[in-house]
Formats: sequence, C-alpha cells, structure tokens
Amino acid sequence: MEEPLIQLIDVWKRFGEQQVLRGAAFSVRRGEITTVVGMSGGGKSVLLKHMIGLMEPDSGRILFEGRPISRMKKAQRRALKKRFSYMFQSTALFDSMTVFENVALPLKEKRALSEAEIRKKVHGKMAELDLQEVDGKYPSQLSGGMKKRVALARALVTDPEIVLFDEPTTGLDPIRKNAVHRMIAQYQQRFGFTAVIVSHEIPDVFYISQRIAMLHEGKILFEGTPEQFQATEDSVVQQFVRGLESRHDLLTGLAPQPEGEKRFHQEMARLQRHKIAFSLILLTVENLDEIIREVGQVQGLQIMKDFASQLQRRLRITDTCARYGLNRIMVILPNTDLDQAHRVYGKLTAEMNTCELVDVQTASGFCFSVSAGFAQAVADSKLENVLAAAEAVQRPLYRFAVG
Repeated sequence: MEEPLIQLIDVWKRFGEQQVLRGAAFSVRRGEITTVVGMSGGGKSVLLKHMIGLMEPDSGRILFEGRPISRMKKAQRRALKKRFSYMFQSTALFDSMTVFENVALPLKEKRALSEAEIRKKVHGKMAELDLQEVDGKYPSQLSGGMKKRVALARALVTDPEIVLFDEPTTGLDPIRKNAVHRMIAQYQQRFGFTAVIVSHEIPDVFYISQRIAMLHEGKILFEGTPEQFQATEDSVVQQFVRGLESRHDLLTGLAPQPEGEKRFHQEMARLQRHKIAFSLILLTVENLDEIIREVGQVQGLQIMKDFASQLQRRLRITDTCARYGLNRIMVILPNTDLDQAHRVYGKLTAEMNTCELVDVQTASGFCFSVSAGFAQAVADSKLENVLAAAEAVQRPLYRFAVG
C-alpha cells in the first residue's frame, strides 16, 4: 500500500483543563477526499489545524510523506505550508479588503503573477462560485452564505496540492451547500489535489468522499470508505448517523441514499421470504457537469431539484425514489417484475417529456438529458449488481433542449 501523505500517530492535545485529542491516529491518502465527522465541539477543527502546523501536539507525531513535521527546519516548514490551502470555519475574511482583494491575497503572497494574470484567475474562480457581481463589495456587506463562497474561492484560487476545509457549507441553503460539495469534488477530480474536510453533512459527504474518519472522545473511532461507515455495526457510529441524517435529501426532496439502500434490503427480504418480485430503475443525468459549466452551480442544481420534483409526482405511492450520488436517482419498484418495470419506464417517458422545468427557461444553448436503466432483482442479489445491470441497459428517459 502506498505511504500515506499525512499521518497522525497517537496525537494528544489539551487546552487548560480540557483534553481535546486523546491519542488520535489516522491517515490521509494522496489524491483522495477524506472527511472527518463527529459531534460538534469534539476537536475536529483542532485535528485539522495540527495537519498544517497551525497547532503543535502535546505529544504524538504528525508525518508528511513519512517525515515528522516536528523535525523539519523552518525553511522546510515554510515550503510545506505553501503546498496547503485552508478554508477556515469562520471564513477569516479581512473586513478592510474588498471581495476581489480577499480572493486575490494568496496569489499576491505566494506567486509572482502580473496584475492582469491575478485578475483573470480571481474573476474565473469567482464566476464558478456565482460571485461575479460582488468583487467590489466588502465582507460586512455579504450574507453568511456568500462569505462562505468567497472563502472557498480564496482557498482554491492558488490551485493548491492539499486543501483543508473546515465546515465549508455551514450557513448555506441546500442548493448552494450541494454546489459547494460538487465543486470540491469536481476540482479534486480535475486537479488531483488531496482534500480533508471537517463536516457534519450526512449523507451529503458520502457522495464526494473516498474515506470517512469519525472522531469521538478525542480518538478516531472509525476510518474507512463511506460504504464501510454506513455498514458498520458500531453502536456509536450508528447512533451518530441516525442523529444527523435527514429523512429527505435536502437538495432533491427525495429519500437520501441510505434510505434507498435500506428500502432495497427490505424488498430483498420480502423476495426471499414470500417470492414477491421487485425491480429497480436507475436514472442518470447524463450532462449535469456540462449544464453547470454553462449556467453555473446554483442554476444547474436548481434544474436537478426541479426534475426530481417532477419525477416524484409521477411515481406510484408505493415506489421509493432516492438520490444516489451526485447525478443519479434510484427508484425501487415493489411488487414489480421486469415487464412491469418496462411499462413504468414507458409511462414516465411519456409524462416527463410533456412537462417543463421552469428554471431551464432562464438559460439557452444546452440540453438537459436523463437516461434510465432498469433491472429485476433476484434472490440474494447485491445492490451493486442490480445497479450495474440497470446501468448496462440505459436508454433515454427525458431530453429538454434549450435555445
């Protein structure tokens, strides 16, 4: 296995009488998104600040590429910090600077760029976060959610190698919250940087993270994939997930992914006990990334939200419609064999293509395209196998051209 990029080994940290970290140990892999979850006030932000050297542990070691940070010389530490970018929970914007000046600050500090190059990079990053019209404003003139997006633009403007995000979506509405998550994922895939996110946004972080670590009572209680995190029988993890997880996905209004998976397993149990057939439809928004590039994160996700709303109105009351990833929706069809699933698909195709997504009308020059695949479950089928079978027979469901 490849050596971890960042590794914490038995890290302890106390503030006065409060022991915050109690032997915390976990690893961050290069080129992945790792999300640290846990109860509020449990030390997640403290953990993050140790990684970049903003705090020193009372005991324990922090390694970067296998080398103890504590043994690095000052010049080496300065060089290391330049490879990081940090988005603070409080945004840490300078009130005396305009939005443009705040976003441009890391470029002026770290890079020898001309004013024209800085202006181009800053305006490009601000446009991607729907901040085009606020560059001359000051932080005091912005809402809390807008400040978050400015802080995110500043964190990403230098195209850093490692980005640490401390609660990046706090204070944002569901659409902008999902836009920030999606943008983090898109940038990570495009540039391959390593990201560590402190968050409590469950299940949203499952869609974008390769690894999940749970900090509990100063220690890392769990570390693994999102699938392993959701499947673990650890009572503390399960209690934490149930306490935060909404019964509805906040962006689409559908059931969240874990609820969809739970319904699949319930139907599988009915199939095994009573031989009652069920099927699955997998809907994929084929060109969501293209739409977002055309109309922006917020507008693109609003279209996704409107589509999900129209879809749910046209399903049977017994069907379960759940978000499944950033651009997919899974529909569980109880008491439905493959022929009946074909008929449900035909009905959806006819009805969906007669409706209009209101917010699509505000932009032009693209198509909103959704495909559908369906499969019937058989006894002992695993969810991933049924999804793969559905994905293998994708066909058009909905297509709306604009302009």
